[in-house]
Amino acid sequence: MDWSERRTRFRALLAGARCVHPGSVYDAISARIAEDLGFEVGIFSGSIGSMAVLGAPDLVVLTLTEFAAQANRVCRAGNLCLLVDADHGYGNALNVRRTVEELETAGVCAMSIEDTVLPRPYGPSGKPTLIAVEEGIGKMKAALDARQDKKLVIAGRTSALAISGLDDAMKRAKAYEAAGVDAIFLAGGITTEAIQAISSEIKIPLITGGGAGTLADLDWMAAHKVRVALQGHAPFSAAVLAVYNTLKALRDGTKPEALPNIAPADLLRRVTRADDYGRWTRDYLGGASA
Repeated sequence: MDWSERRTRFRALLAGARCVHPGSVYDAISARIAEDLGFEVGIFSGSIGSMAVLGAPDLVVLTLTEFAAQANRVCRAGNLCLLVDADHGYGNALNVRRTVEELETAGVCAMSIEDTVLPRPYGPSGKPTLIAVEEGIGKMKAALDARQDKKLVIAGRTSALAISGLDDAMKRAKAYEAAGVDAIFLAGGITTEAIQAISSEIKIPLITGGGAGTLADLDWMAAHKVRVALQGHAPFSAAVLAVYNTLKALRDGTKPEALPNIAPADLLRRVTRADDYGRWTRDYLGGASA
């Protein structure tokens, strides 16, 4: 498939003056719903990937090939611009190269590579730590060098605000910008003061994790170079609860026809693109549509 048009749209968003909330997606149906509802960008995170594919918590037990395969299913389902959280690139800078190759082929528009030490190393503290900034720079350079489509966006992601403070976050943002990344992704510990400080010192746009109050004000965020502001991953949690409640009701004896909150037939037809498949059936198989 040709992913160029959607990557052009994502780059135009980064180059513009607006900030948008992305839709958190994790499979083909959720991606189509987000697109149908008008979301310009989808976000597929490593944590949601781990839960959706493996039923496991966010402990980096999901492999690159599993993540890339699911990202491809999301991308091929429609035309949503997809931003993915590629964690630490699944290893060192050489692994980062492989990560970019796989995710570019999968069709994503943008990916973030972070500087957290992952997976969790042996030791008693359990507290997150960061790789050296020099290693982070190496990872960013490897990512940029690995991409073949220059429209693909590489974002340098750092959790320094939550782990080591504003000064270190500023140092890392400047270093990754100098390495050539297209955006800086600030994850965790985000405050208005931090966004003001960092946005005033770098020229490239920002992507941020979720926030409330001013951090949820798209106009304020846009004025401070934020172009994509996440809102968490509530859709997946909502889907888990819906499936749990439905299965529990059936197990407890509720009749299928009495179940609440069941998707109507017209919605199922729309998100499965049943009309398209019906047309293809008539055109290619010479028979009546479903």
